[in-house]
Parts: sequence; structure tokens; C-alpha cells
Amino acid sequence: MPQHTRPGPICAHCDGFPQVAIATGQTTLDGQRHTITADCPACRGTGRAIPARAYARAER
Repeated sequence: MPQHTRPGPICAHCDGFPQVAIATGQTTLDGQRHTITADCPACRGTGRAIPARAYARAER
């Protein structure tokens, strides 16, 4: 029987997609679009939510 492990709750702000690529509208010299990446500010790019209990301990 396979065992299913879940590393933690998924972030509600990004739904588990913590990093996105944003096109700037400019192109590089070889014709590709120039992109930048942005991380979710709530989970800091991990995709997982910190349990409220652990977060409260870390803030003290």
C-alpha cells in the first residue's frame, strides 16, 4: 500500500504556485522576451503555509 505524505498546508495566497515569471515587454538580442521572477510575499516563495501556532511562536 503506498503511503501518501503531505509536506504541509498549501499557501492560500498563491495556491501552491509561489513563483511566477512576468514578461517586461522587452526582447533580448536573440528575439526572446525578457522576463523577471516574483515570489509570493505571504509564503516567501515556498508554496506552503506556516501553521498559525508555529507562526505565533516564531514572532515572540
